[in-house]
Formats: sequence, structure tokens, C-alpha cells
Amino acid sequence: MNWDIYNALAANPVIKEKVNVNTQIKFYKYPATGDFSGCYIIIDPITTPSPNSFGGNKWITKRYLYQIEVWSSSLTDRDLVAEAIEKVLWDSLEFRQSGDGLDEYDEGLKIYRDARRYRGVKHVI
Repeated sequence: MNWDIYNALAANPVIKEKVNVNTQIKFYKYPATGDFSGCYIIIDPITTPSPNSFGGNKWITKRYLYQIEVWSSSLTDRDLVAEAIEKVLWDSLEFRQSGDGLDEYDEGLKIYRDARRYRGVKHVI
């Protein structure tokens, strides 16, 4: 699922314009803040995939929960990318935002951060 999310995000024109999709979309790993520039996306699974529905003695779907963060030195870019992510995840994977998110600014690092959780189901057969 990690790569499904990555590929869907990397194909979006807004994201491609604001994020270097080859180096600034990360799994699990947060960007170094010492020399921070640009806009980063962090894809972080919150739970392991869990069986969701079955039929004929086989699992048909699995449920996923991800946190996807956007870090940027620009509030405008952060918001554009966060909104693009929300749209891509719904349109491409039918993942919906789940629960509250996080909107913060780190004064010392001068970084804006948006963290949202998305829940979705994928067919496995």
C-alpha cells in the first residue's frame, strides 16, 4: 500500500510542482531540519493492515490507517500540497480523512507542518 499511495501522490500535478517526488516523499523518515528547504511529504503507516471482510473462507479486503504529513517552509505550499493529498487519496484510493489532524508552526525551525490521518480499504483478491 505504501507504493500505491506514493505513486498516486507522485502523479498529481500540484504535488509534482511543489515537491521533488524523487527525494522529498519519504516513508517513515522525517526530513533533517538543519538545512530545510522546500516541501516534504512523509507517509507513515499507523497500524499494520488488518483483515476487514471475507467471503468463501478468504479475506477479501484489508483495512489501512496512515498518517501523511506535509512539512514546508511556506504556509501556502503546505496548504496546497495537503489539500492535493486529501483529494488524491479520495479520488485514487478512496481513503478518507479519519479524525482530527495537526496544524503547527515551529518558530525555531521556521517549518509549517500539517499531519492528517487517512483510513481506507483495499481488495486483496
